Amino acid sequence: MLQDPSQRSYALLSGFVFFFFFAQAAAISLLSIWLSQSLHLSGAAAGMVFSANFIAAMASQPLYGYISDRMGFRRLVPAATACLVTLAGPFFLWVYAPLLRFNLLAGAVVGGLYIGVTFVAGSYALEAYINRISRRDGFEYSRVRLWGSLGFAAAAFVSGDLYNLNPNLNFFLASAAGLVLLPLIWGVRGSRDAMATGPASDAPGDALRLADAAGVLVDPKFWRLMVLILGVTNLYLVYDLQFPHYFASMFATPARGNAMFGYLNSAQIFVEAGMMFVAPVIVRRTGAKNGLLIATAIMIVRIAGSGLAIGPLTISACKMLHSLELPILMVSIFRYIGFHFEQRLSATIYMVGISFGHSLGLALLSPVVGSLYDVIGFPHTYFIIAAFAAVFWTTSTFALSPTPNEMPRGAVNEADRAKANAAATPAKPAPAAPAPIH
Repeated sequence: MLQDPSQRSYALLSGFVFFFFFAQAAAISLLSIWLSQSLHLSGAAAGMVFSANFIAAMASQPLYGYISDRMGFRRLVPAATACLVTLAGPFFLWVYAPLLRFNLLAGAVVGGLYIGVTFVAGSYALEAYINRISRRDGFEYSRVRLWGSLGFAAAAFVSGDLYNLNPNLNFFLASAAGLVLLPLIWGVRGSRDAMATGPASDAPGDALRLADAAGVLVDPKFWRLMVLILGVTNLYLVYDLQFPHYFASMFATPARGNAMFGYLNSAQIFVEAGMMFVAPVIVRRTGAKNGLLIATAIMIVRIAGSGLAIGPLTISACKMLHSLELPILMVSIFRYIGFHFEQRLSATIYMVGISFGHSLGLALLSPVVGSLYDVIGFPHTYFIIAAFAAVFWTTSTFALSPTPNEMPRGAVNEADRAKANAAATPAKPAPAAPAPIH
């Protein structure tokens, strides 16, 4: 039994994210294959389904963000998400699939509500909650998040073979993982426990007003960040949605492709988990802005490389690039937010900016890109996506606000050094009403 409250929080949250991302991988990592091979939907129809998922996520994310900041350390959001995860098996088989066969639009709307709120917006909300707890209890966010990568990898390793046995098995595996989540999150110190052992300021959401959260939308630094989020990362996520279907087409049979995708996805995520240890060092050395640019440059290389791929080996090499960019991106995002925005608004910034921005772009672009797959094929569509992403990446080099190196080789001025240390140190959270960091 762990006596140290910080160690206990770390262990319980690590277990929680392991099983949440295990459930996410089991439920939706092969969603594009399930839609095309089991339900026989076209690329355009699958794109409409994905669009509905992200419209629902988009609608819920600002509310998720505000509630998360308002709740502070209270466990309402992760507990509600855990309950929804347990419903995965019954929902996909007895509600979602019959509705999609009967009426595509009705199925897309109902499925979008469940998938969007549970696995899309829900994952962002959980990451924001973990980041808040990590700052309170003094451990590195990425050290917890790597367990999510391991959970995703563990499910991905078996999902391809399970799909070939029976596509329904993966959905009930997700429900089984969901049953573990509630007792884990119940053991994490909530707001009352935190306030019993620390100052009242340990509950940063208590003083948050709706006007404070809405004020994010008039901050120029927020919109400069959105150039990168709405441009490069959105296009990358649209590319990645139906990538499993294209990957499987590179093999002799769909069944072989499905199994190999599961194996490779698992290997990629194990490497990604290792990178979670390395990414904080890289980002401290480069600064958060340059970390964002490095990660998104790797995204563009992967998109264009997939268009040039000529077989299983080259398409697999492109898939493995994801294990390099994702850890750098995630660490850079939280450090960038920590440096340029008030900490009591961190979940709002993350949910409205990153999560809402992603969902908005995916909702708009998924049907368009899905139609392009049907008309001109995957490789040519990938070249188009990469070209647009490169334009946004170039613009972002000027638009993003500068963030100093946290491990400078030379001297920096005292103001930048103080900001860098504040962003780098997972110390006590900011007071209830801190002054903005500029």
